Amino acid sequence: MEKILDIIDMIAYEKNIEPEIVCNIVKEGLIKIAQEEISPDYEYFVEKDTKNRTLKLFYKIAVCADDDKRLEENSLGVIAISKVYQEAQNMGQNINIGDILEYELSLDSMKRGAINKLFLTLELNLQRQIEEQLLSDLKSKVNKIVAGVVVGIDKDENTFVEINGIQALLAKKNRIKGEHFKVGQTIRALLKFVGIGKGGIRLELSRTAPKFLEELLTLEVPELKDEEIHIYKSARIPGERAKIAIFTNNTRIDPIGCCVGVKGVRINAVSSELNGESIDCIEYVQTPEIFLAKALAPAQVLSIKLQPHNEDSQQKFAHKAIVQIRSDQKSKAIGKNGINIRLASMLCNCEIELVEVGAPTHNDEMTLQDTRESKVEKTGIDALQSLFKN
Repeated sequence: MEKILDIIDMIAYEKNIEPEIVCNIVKEGLIKIAQEEISPDYEYFVEKDTKNRTLKLFYKIAVCADDDKRLEENSLGVIAISKVYQEAQNMGQNINIGDILEYELSLDSMKRGAINKLFLTLELNLQRQIEEQLLSDLKSKVNKIVAGVVVGIDKDENTFVEINGIQALLAKKNRIKGEHFKVGQTIRALLKFVGIGKGGIRLELSRTAPKFLEELLTLEVPELKDEEIHIYKSARIPGERAKIAIFTNNTRIDPIGCCVGVKGVRINAVSSELNGESIDCIEYVQTPEIFLAKALAPAQVLSIKLQPHNEDSQQKFAHKAIVQIRSDQKSKAIGKNGINIRLASMLCNCEIELVEVGAPTHNDEMTLQDTRESKVEKTGIDALQSLFKN
């Protein structure tokens, strides 16, 4: 087993693991084999011999009195002082009861079966370490975008994607409506879940989560990556339309303009990845009423009144918003198939009730104009006289 440290370095390089981790696995394997092949009564430890590029295995024995009861039990972890005292004296060493003696075990003298068992244990522990490291790396990428190659599609239209040698599942429900993938195609998705199942590591992907939209936009917009612009929240109806609320603390930056890009190049790139999903960028403001009014765009609202739900009520949203809107703006507020009002509701976390207010008639407009004109004409002496009228 000469040059064992060189072998450890080579294994570490091939498996992409830190050499110290591999070395510790080998040390643990050596100690385990020694316990099985020699005796579990000894205390073993392994040291590096960097000069000879090898590992040395030692065991410890405690020096005890000649009448120690452990000697009667034939314990291998102790030795009578009388057996080692003379030898120590000859070597110029002073030994007392309670001292610990260390003896080296020659690795070359190990049986062939023990060596085979050592390498089998090493292989198993290395594989476990690789899986643990891979699992840790994957968990750090949860809610991040990952790329993989499509390796299969089952009869239920679930897509299987290979990522770093592990098969991930992109379920049909987590796929944008209208999307179709082919085997061999490289796709991007959000890593939604990482866990351990009966078959090993289990990965779940999603292309419908709002977080996928946010991560895609972050890749396209440097200001988001540099945290000059922040995402407050996003809402999606996958494949149809999405709204994303953004804000910035830098007054010199236009958050909407940065996210949309010149001639819409940035937002269009994200929309293309999402199978043509229409994306509205909204500037977030802390005033809930103003934020809701922006979320209902392109509709123009007249007034908004928020009403909190009772704590005991089983409501999905925390508030209810009474929104007054003119008749000609109602269809815009609702949107096609109710998409606009649903997205605004999700984005602002409130139930929205539209109260339709009729548009002013022509006569009402004339009366309002006459009133304004009469107020304008009351100037000078007429205005002064009106102050003294009862």
